[in-house]
This record gives sequence, structure tokens and C-alpha cells, in this order.
Amino acid sequence: MPVQLNHTRLLRYSGLATWAMVGLPLLYMSFGPDVPADDLAGDEALGPRSMSMLGWGVYLLFGVSYFWLTRGLGRRKTRAVDVVGLLLLTASAIGVSYYNRSGLGSVLLMTAACLLPWLLPLRAGIAWLVVSQFAVMPVFVYGFHFPLFEALMQSLLYTGFSVFVFATSLIARQQADAREEQRRLNAELRATRLLLAESARVNERTRISRELHDLLGHHLTALSLNLEVAGHLSEGRAKEHVLQAHTLARLLLTDVREAVSQLRDGGAMDLSVALRPLAENVPSLDIHMDIESPLTLDDPERAHVLLRCTQEIITNAVRHSGANDLWLTARRENATIVMTARDDGRGADLLVAGNGLRGMRERLAQYGGSLDIETRPGDGFQLRLVLPIAAATAVREGVPA
Repeated sequence: MPVQLNHTRLLRYSGLATWAMVGLPLLYMSFGPDVPADDLAGDEALGPRSMSMLGWGVYLLFGVSYFWLTRGLGRRKTRAVDVVGLLLLTASAIGVSYYNRSGLGSVLLMTAACLLPWLLPLRAGIAWLVVSQFAVMPVFVYGFHFPLFEALMQSLLYTGFSVFVFATSLIARQQADAREEQRRLNAELRATRLLLAESARVNERTRISRELHDLLGHHLTALSLNLEVAGHLSEGRAKEHVLQAHTLARLLLTDVREAVSQLRDGGAMDLSVALRPLAENVPSLDIHMDIESPLTLDDPERAHVLLRCTQEIITNAVRHSGANDLWLTARRENATIVMTARDDGRGADLLVAGNGLRGMRERLAQYGGSLDIETRPGDGFQLRLVLPIAAATAVREGVPA
């Protein structure tokens, strides 16, 4: 159903449909009935327009190149092999016009123009568009025997259509980037909001426990001491009531201390609540999260570090690794939180840490944590993050936390 297709798939299928529609007149010209010479008017000098096997090979090369270039469109960075594929796409479109002696190759050039904003920077895409449109002029001059001026006008006509296609595709690319950025920011906002809510809850419980300890605990301790003194000074039935009151005061003090302990023990943040929204609605990437629940952490700053590291892992998998799946796990092991991430991307021979990975290492090291990365070509990336839970184990700016 069309509602299930994203913009890149629609671009892929509509381009392939255009390529197939161009094949219909090619078939008709090659295998249809012959046109009488009297009906050719001024085109008799062009001769037959049926294509040779080489011409059909060029036509098929365009379809294969387009199909290959549009795989994972918008999800991967352009590599040298993509530029080679784009060169074959452009050359095969011009070849269709050369072997068929028609303007159908320029129609295929318009189809190729829609890929330029997705594969090349803007200036390079515009330059490629202009050069490819004027590269077909020799076909009009030597193949169709057009005068040079008419060949230029014909080329400019198709250039106008191609510019329109290019601009439409460029707008689609910009809108796709804007939607992805908005989705990422919304996910970060939701995760940060949940983390702030958890932090506020922890702070409120800590405040209440402190007030209970400082106010009720202090007054109940003073009351218990005064009742103990009163028990020594009183006699008879009065002493019995004083002792009972003393016992109740001590029980109440014990209950207050237990309530304070429970409030403090239950005041840790559940990090899993903040991490899960980051995996929602990520385009072109299936994220499989296995987060221990509850994954408690007392320090809001450490929770923020893990949140930012998780965001960076997802961003790298989407923009750089070319992965389809990402597996994220987080567990509490002894006095640390261990997070592992693994994707099925293309991997690399030599790891070159960018700003994102360096930033992750710096954040973790600031709190006594570490980051290990493993990668091999065709085996994706594997990351292991370790962050101590206790603030006493971390060294921050050379001073014990």
C-alpha cells in the first residue's frame, strides 16, 4: 500500500516505473510495424530507430544502475563506488538516445537528476546536472543531424525539465532531513523530560526524608529523653504512664527512621524509563533494546551521561554504519552499569574516532568509566560502555567525587 512506502522507496519505484515506460516505445520502434518512407517527412535521414543488442544492453544497464544506487537511499554516505554507479547511469541514459536516435535518453536523464541531491553535495549535484544535459548535445548534432543551435535548444528544453526534477528532489531531501532531525530532537526531549521527572522525584523523596529526619527525628529523640528522665522522677501509677509514653516514643522514632530509610532507598532513578523512548520511530533502523528494569542510578549526572551515550550510539548507527539492526543491552554488574551495543553495519578496517566517539569517551572518563570499540569489515560495530555507580569511585577533574 502507498501509505506504507516512505519517500525514498517511492522515489525508487517511480524511477524504475519511468525506466520501464521508456522501454515501451523502444520495443515499439524495434519490433513494431515499419513506417512508410512518405510518413517520415524530414526524418528519413535518421534511418531506422530500432536498437541493436548493444543498445538494449545500455538500456538494461540504466535500470540496473538505478536499482543499485537507490538501495538504502538516504540512509548511507556516498562512496566512490556510488559515484561510479552514477557515472554509469548518466552514460547509459545518453547511450539510449545514441543507439535509438531519439530523445528518450533525455527522459532517463531526468530520472537520473532526481538522485543527484541524495548522492552528491548541492554544488556537485548542480554541476553534474548541467554537464550531463550538455553531454547529450553531440547525439543531437551527429546522430540526429541537428544544426548546432537547434541541438542547443533541444538540450536546454530537457535541461529545464531536469532542473525542475532536481529541485523537487532537493526539497524532498531537505524535508526528509528536517523530519529526521525533528524526530531525533523529539526523542531526546522525551528522554530528557523523563530523566528530569525521575530526578525531580528522587530530589523530592530526599527532601521529605531529610525533613522527617531533621524535624520529627530530632523532636522525638528529645521527647524520648525527657520521658526517660520523667520516669526516674515519678512514682506509682504516674510512673507507669510515663514508661508507656516512653515506649511509644521510641517505637515512633523507630518507625520514622524506617520511613526515612525507605524514602532514601527508593529514591534512585530508573534509567530504563528514559532510555526506551530513544528507540521509538527511528527510520531505517530496527533497535532491539534489552534494558534491565528497573535500572536504578542515584546520580542524575551519571544518568545523563548514559542517556547521551545512547543517543550517540543510535545516531552513529543511522548515519555512518549503514546498519539495519541495532542491539542494545544495559545491566547492573556489581558496582557498575555495563551497556553493550552491536549493529549489523559494514564495519571498518581501521577505526577513526570522530567527535561523537571522542565525546563519549570523555564523558565516561570524567566519571571513571570506559569505552571499548571493536569493528571488522562486514561485521559491524560493537561497543562496551562501563560506568561506575558509586560517586566515590569516580575521579572528576583530578578530585575524588
